[in-house]
Amino acid sequence: MVGITNKIMLAEIRRQQQLSQSIVDGQTAISTGITLTKPSDDALAWVQVSDVGRAQAQQAAWQTNVSYGTSRASTAEANLEEMNLLLTRAQELTTAARNGSLNSNSQAAYVEELSTIRTTINEMLNQKDFQGTPVFDDTQSVLVPVGRGLNLAVVGTRQEVSEGIDVNGSPMSIDDILAQTISAIQNGDDASIASSLTAVQAAQSHITIQQTRQGVRSDRLDVVGTRLTDVDLDLTERRSGLESSNLTEVISNVKAQLLQLEAAQSAFARINQKTLFDLIS
Repeated sequence: MVGITNKIMLAEIRRQQQLSQSIVDGQTAISTGITLTKPSDDALAWVQVSDVGRAQAQQAAWQTNVSYGTSRASTAEANLEEMNLLLTRAQELTTAARNGSLNSNSQAAYVEELSTIRTTINEMLNQKDFQGTPVFDDTQSVLVPVGRGLNLAVVGTRQEVSEGIDVNGSPMSIDDILAQTISAIQNGDDASIASSLTAVQAAQSHITIQQTRQGVRSDRLDVVGTRLTDVDLDLTERRSGLESSNLTEVISNVKAQLLQLEAAQSAFARINQKTLFDLIS
């Protein structure tokens, strides 16, 4: 009889512990707004939440890639804009060198400034970020995955930006054009300076085209980023609906369980006050 009584009491203790834990879980669900914490709460909803979670993880990875691509694209746009301004200045200097009154001091000043422009453009073409990633890709644009089956080139290549400039039917690089211009001004040959001016103008036109292409890349990243944000909001809303769909029911259950626990504890306390003879009489 004593063994049976002990078993009953232990079973009652376990029941109250389970009831207490259920109340704690319910109170946590109320405070966090999340009612779905384990598969047994709602097996179908749990599977759906797991699917949504995987989708959110993939979305987050794509959004990170878009942010990375946008950062690179912005730096490339800034460098192209600066190159355009420098080539505009190179045109001004080359045009001024043809005015027929260039003295040795002016000639040296123009050559020095053009040399600085040449060095600066080369530095921007070969610039790298703090991680060692180049502003412009080498030979082939790196494709960045930003969606299922969607990979975007976020910047052009250094070769696309600086080479293949058509100057009277001959392909030249920006560096070649500026070197030729510096040499022409040093030599004071008006015909060579005129030819160099045409080449510098072609270089600037080439950079303008590269700016347009880079703008298209940036626009595509913006469109993809906006779409990813919209999808992420939809997934978040769907997940929230699945995880907190029974919040009203949870509140009702917690209230009922609190009453049950209070009643059970009160009864248990009264039973423990009785002697063994009281229980078996």
